[in-house]
Amino acid sequence: MSDALDVSLRLVKAQTALVRRFDSRLGSLYGVSLADFMVLLHLGRAEGGRMRRVDLAGALGLTASGVTRGLGPLERIGLVVREADARDARVAYAALTDAGRERLADCLKAAGQVAAEVFAAPEWAPAEVETLSALLTRMGGTGLPEDRGAGA
Repeated sequence: MSDALDVSLRLVKAQTALVRRFDSRLGSLYGVSLADFMVLLHLGRAEGGRMRRVDLAGALGLTASGVTRGLGPLERIGLVVREADARDARVAYAALTDAGRERLADCLKAAGQVAAEVFAAPEWAPAEVETLSALLTRMGGTGLPEDRGAGA
């Protein structure tokens, strides 16, 4: 097996383990998955706490139908609402509700705790975490947009 394939498979396995940790914590405490949390986080960091569904799909790396399927449960539990564009009936927005903002704030704390546990010293030195971040960014793992004060 090539070194490139070996490291790729190790990265996939590590990603799976990380998703499992986030899903477990977020699900047990707040009834949301990591995927749900990512939706809430993107909306919370968007201007006005809302995004066009097509833009949300792009930000999440999903198809438009994937976003629709993901938003359904969040809409049913009152964390997200669908908003129409007053100027263009073809455009639909996903927007955080007040309950969604509260849940996002709670989830951010829990997700921060998971991340701190994963990258805790002495196993991880701060320089190693910084290096890993740079390497993942080089691979296309860009971070989230900066918080614009929408409640996140």
